Amino acid sequence: MRVDQTVPADAVGRRVSCGDERATVRFVGPVPPTAGLWLGVEWDNPERGKHDGSHDGVQYFTCRHPKGGSLVRPAKVSFGVDYLTAVQRVYQINSEEVLTEGSSESVKWLALNERSNNRLCLPSDISAHCQAFSSLRVLALNSCDLTWQQILECAPMWPQLEDLCLEENNITELQRLEKMTLSQTGLSDIRFDDAAPGSQTAMFPALTNLNLDNNNITEWRVVDELGKLSSLVHLSCRRNRLVSSDGNHKTANQLLIAKLGGLVSLNGSEINPEDRRGAELDYIKMFGEEWLKAGGGSQPSSEFICQHPRYLSLIDKYGAPEEGELKKPEPFALKNQLLKITFVFPDDPERKPIEKKLPASMVVQKVKGLLYRQLKVPAADLKLSYTSLKMVGTEFEIDSDLKTLQFYSIEDGDQVLVRWS
Repeated sequence: MRVDQTVPADAVGRRVSCGDERATVRFVGPVPPTAGLWLGVEWDNPERGKHDGSHDGVQYFTCRHPKGGSLVRPAKVSFGVDYLTAVQRVYQINSEEVLTEGSSESVKWLALNERSNNRLCLPSDISAHCQAFSSLRVLALNSCDLTWQQILECAPMWPQLEDLCLEENNITELQRLEKMTLSQTGLSDIRFDDAAPGSQTAMFPALTNLNLDNNNITEWRVVDELGKLSSLVHLSCRRNRLVSSDGNHKTANQLLIAKLGGLVSLNGSEINPEDRRGAELDYIKMFGEEWLKAGGGSQPSSEFICQHPRYLSLIDKYGAPEEGELKKPEPFALKNQLLKITFVFPDDPERKPIEKKLPASMVVQKVKGLLYRQLKVPAADLKLSYTSLKMVGTEFEIDSDLKTLQFYSIEDGDQVLVRWS
């Protein structure tokens, strides 16, 4: 333990440790009638403190918690290190390199939870640090006692940020958030790691409306994560890439309804009791065989529970499926999955549209082959996109020759726009 009683000139705001406990210095000075210097500290763990910064009727500093503060002698604490020193020690990076403009390209990720419970003094001039973090992609600021407002203030420093982790912070501003729109954001994954499958997350407790239209969600586990939102009743999830085993978008909607028991509307349409009952009963039958293979009864395998968090509650609601009722997944009938598609040519207005009926399972490469025979334009030069009557004015790029029409959620009656260089 440090015994030197010398106190840094910039002690206020600095981090200190006392044994296993950590705190932030809020006051430096005398406390009459005693002699010598005292430090007023606000503990990370408020139960460690004694008061709110006042002593014998004098307010020396303030704390957020009424019992979060203490007065201690400098010899009892150890001062922490500054940011650059911490980076140098943890990542073996020369501090001069961190400060140079040329090194910014190498800062692609940064985790400040490697040494948890940091308390950052945020810069007053955010713009001065933009260059230093211009290439930052992944940032973890766990247990840093940050507020949502502070995160927003710092956001201009991270223009390329893709992954931000803010576990165990002081973000209470979103507790009353009721509606969130995240359409066309490129979103592909959502996780609430604070809650086990089938449980409810503490995040967004008031969120009732969520719009996830036109994203890249392909995994059904993302829907199970949405089931952890305690107040969610209205969900819009159109133009994502959630596909059922039979390739039918109506079946996919049924799965959404069955997996999210609290929904009252999906994609703008009300879910009536008959729709919910039908979706949930079909869900039980659809995955009944998997349930039996996973052990059946009230304690199937943990893997099954992770994939189907609501299954046991649905069995409690409707009863276990009979073996004769189980639906075995079968390849969907081609005749029921023919899509009427109109090919249009925006760069060649004199060319007439072409209507074709194509299987939803057809890969884009074969579609381009068909167009080559019609247009005599090499398939490699063709660029495709599509529009839908359900989303007038929005054009979706078809960017992979190896994906199917079904993968892009192309439906009967959609238009495919054909361009070439």
